[in-house]
Amino acid sequence: MITLGKGKHRVNLEKHRIGDDFLLVLQGGQRPHIGAVVTCQPGKASSIVKLGEHKDHIVLRPLAETMCKKYGVTVVAVGGIHIDDATKEDIDLVIQNCKRLESCI
Repeated sequence: MITLGKGKHRVNLEKHRIGDDFLLVLQGGQRPHIGAVVTCQPGKASSIVKLGEHKDHIVLRPLAETMCKKYGVTVVAVGGIHIDDATKEDIDLVIQNCKRLESCI
């Protein structure tokens, strides 16, 4: 597991190998949840499932696509980050931490 950030801006990424493929689980904030699922296969466009009004696909998609491109395998990314009454600064910090996670893949 990779953990970045502090307090309500902390995000965790778990990588699970399933055969040759990967499952990524992203969670963080004050109330982690499942807000989106992103699938990525080599040579194909990503597929996104958004649950409710959640926008977690915004940070999940780059993680899945980076992993897929780097290893040439199917990747499924799932998870969600929630901060109560999040400000623009809160959202920017979480996105920044998720971008840092992407560089760790």
